[in-house]
Amino acid sequence: MLVDFNTLPETSRVWIYQSNRSFTEEELHEIQDKLNVFIESWTAHGSDLQAAYTIKYKRFIIIGLNQDLNKATGCSIDASVRFIQDLEQTYKVDLMDKMNVSYKQGEFVAYKSLTDFKKMAKDKAISKKTIVFNNLVANIAEFNENWEVPASESWHSRFIK
Repeated sequence: MLVDFNTLPETSRVWIYQSNRSFTEEELHEIQDKLNVFIESWTAHGSDLQAAYTIKYKRFIIIGLNQDLNKATGCSIDASVRFIQDLEQTYKVDLMDKMNVSYKQGEFVAYKSLTDFKKMAKDKAISKKTIVFNNLVANIAEFNENWEVPASESWHSRFIK
């Protein structure tokens, strides 16, 4: 059951998929259409899941699930992963690799491998004030408070002296 992302409770689980590049406007429209169809039919053991999505910075796909109504099961999580993998193949992007880092350079969102990010930190090309995206947040409350934060307030801080 597709609902508006902003209506999900703060306890709703989130999954964040970051793309290695920005999507075009045409791709965004297509992806939104595909997300609408997927989430509208997403179930767990035959029960509807109350879920939503949002896309941020033309690069991040965030799926939220109200687990107070029905929890995601192994099969429903597998279905969502297959859906994301299909998007990867269709649009020739990387959405599943958690070993990459996105951060802001002014209003631009940059994307680097973790190795390159560590090197940039060592070279002082980024600082504790650099805004990073903490894609490890677990629910909407954490997403709202701790997703887009200075590196000093995220797991990224371990790389910055």
